[in-house]
Amino acid sequence: MLADDLRLGLDPTFFAQEALDFHPDDWQAQALRWSGKRLLLNCCRQSGKSTTAAILALHRALYYPQSLVLLVSPSLRQSSELFRKVTDMLARLEVRPRLLEDNRLSFTLDNGARVVSLPSSEATIRGFSGADLIVEDEAARVPDDLYMAVRPMLAVSGGRLILMSTPWGKRGHFHQEWTQGGNTWERVEIKAPQCPRISPEFLEEERASLGDWWFRQEYMCEFVETVDQVFGYELVMGALSQEVEPLFLEEENNG
Repeated sequence: MLADDLRLGLDPTFFAQEALDFHPDDWQAQALRWSGKRLLLNCCRQSGKSTTAAILALHRALYYPQSLVLLVSPSLRQSSELFRKVTDMLARLEVRPRLLEDNRLSFTLDNGARVVSLPSSEATIRGFSGADLIVEDEAARVPDDLYMAVRPMLAVSGGRLILMSTPWGKRGHFHQEWTQGGNTWERVEIKAPQCPRISPEFLEEERASLGDWWFRQEYMCEFVETVDQVFGYELVMGALSQEVEPLFLEEENNG
């Protein structure tokens, strides 16, 4: 019994199976056992990425006293939905911890750990510090200034960061971290044909209804050009050079 309790705390996949009666797909089990600091989930719609993140958030709060877990989304409604997934998982526990605080946007466990749902507001989120886990949902649509405000919260705590989304064009910090973020990030990509709950028949219907541009992003996890983009991403990036000094610097020096 003691060994099982210890394993629940050390292995989020075992925790999901035994404590929550949730049996993850292979990729979800991989993500739940993620041991690094930075995780990118580029996963199709309805693949289970929000559920995976909710389990990681709950596991952190349960087994790491005084932890601060922040849930960030493009809107308060979306972050509230992710928070609801965490509370639904909490309700599945056979033995539930006592809640010192429990409201629509946050809860605090009796071990001092907090899970807080936040709207997409750079000004609002600056009031938090020392986060142990930050989950950014629909990261491709979260404003870049919010992402820049979030990262310093991990400086002292050494906390972990999850960005999860489907792509939304070749723009923004989610695309940049996926393509240029280097090896500090662990990357997981799950396309719709890899999800056992999505049938080929449904995907063919979606391809015909949505058109190629939406289908490739929502279900095939591709970063495609935005529909209003005049110049392609590769063309723009190829035109940039570190060897050319910007004209505005010359003007400032002359001034």
